[in-house]
Amino acid sequence: MILKILIMIIIGSGSGFIVSGGIFTFIGMIGIVPRMATKTKTEDFIMLFEDSITAGGMFGALLTFVNLSFDLQKFFILFIPFWFCQGIFMGCLAVSLAEVMDVIPITARRLRLRNGLYIVIFALACGKVVGSLAYFFTNVFVER
Repeated sequence: MILKILIMIIIGSGSGFIVSGGIFTFIGMIGIVPRMATKTKTEDFIMLFEDSITAGGMFGALLTFVNLSFDLQKFFILFIPFWFCQGIFMGCLAVSLAEVMDVIPITARRLRLRNGLYIVIFALACGKVVGSLAYFFTNVFVER
């Protein structure tokens, strides 16, 4: 029984290391951290940004294994800034991926958009927000 548990721990940990390594490599390949540091003129803090991304991944993985009980009001008050920052990061990641793949310029060219491209990008961002809110605040997407 103990051998079975140890084997499951080794397989689970190894799989987690491989998947997280792939995700962090992907984030590094598309260059989201240096690009955001350049845009915000905070190039001196690139190491801090990278460490924060890694720490966030490790904290998120830890939360999947820990069973927490909490007061709902305190939870929402404490995690609203966290959700805000997570939304900014996911938006930046999605836009960086789209930029690397040249999705926005190709789409603008194909749709013959000369003016108003910022409206299209804003509509995409609003759609992402509405979709995220629908996912988190409804039970439609929960498996039963």
